[in-house]
Amino acid sequence: MRETRRTTIDSGGRSTYESVKKRVHDILVITYPHDQAARAFGFFIITLIVLNVMAVILQTVKSLNDSYEAVFYYFEMASVIIFSVEYLFRSWSCTVDEKYSHPLWGRLRYAVTPLALIDLIAIAPFYPLAFLGVKTVDTTFVRALRLFRLMRLFKTTRYFQSFQILARVLRAKKEQILVAALVVVILLVLLSSLMYFIERSAQPEKFSSIPAAMWWGVSTMTTVGYGDVYPVTVTGKVVGAIISLLGIALFAMPAGMLASGFAEELQARRGQQRRRCPHCGRELE
Repeated sequence: MRETRRTTIDSGGRSTYESVKKRVHDILVITYPHDQAARAFGFFIITLIVLNVMAVILQTVKSLNDSYEAVFYYFEMASVIIFSVEYLFRSWSCTVDEKYSHPLWGRLRYAVTPLALIDLIAIAPFYPLAFLGVKTVDTTFVRALRLFRLMRLFKTTRYFQSFQILARVLRAKKEQILVAALVVVILLVLLSSLMYFIERSAQPEKFSSIPAAMWWGVSTMTTVGYGDVYPVTVTGKVVGAIISLLGIALFAMPAGMLASGFAEELQARRGQQRRRCPHCGRELE
């Protein structure tokens, strides 16, 4: 009798624990679009991220940083505490997802996902600075670590469907985009090498090497044309004109691929929306 009662209590405790974990997970990942708690949490985190990015930008203004250094520091401390707690809760509740269901290996798999790495990088620089006591030290090392705080801007990607659509399109079209990028790199190397041999005798200081010629090739193929390096020989000008025309065509290829990917993704989303309840977001049978 006592063993049965103890088993019932243990079962009830585990059930409560799992239900709390699932609720935390639903809030953090916004499982249901109309969940008010999840929407409020998402709005709070987005606001905090925007304020953090603004603080990083304003700290580069010396007069503001000197006047409000303590405010910036304590705001950073409070933000890191909030983001750290969020990271811990995400790591704890990720086992609700079947992909990370194992209590150890599932959490390790989650920890190396892109969004989890962004969450970690966004808070990691604060701890060595606080541990080393370099709150007011302005060294190159400290400035480099502080720049990582801008990674918090990427945390917003999980709260906007537009970013999620872009990520899915890039994953779907990655092979085509990689092929197009490879073609661009090959042509850049070949044409820059050709331009080097054409122009080096006329402009040895401008086309001193193939890497120097590649700077001209990049600015020409992208149709930017800074004007600091340009061909002066007749042959060089002809090759330059050909590269400019090729650049327009080559850089239009990835744009067309992405446009096609967006059209396919939006069409797929319309089909999914018809199969989901507009109120709770659950799939309809």
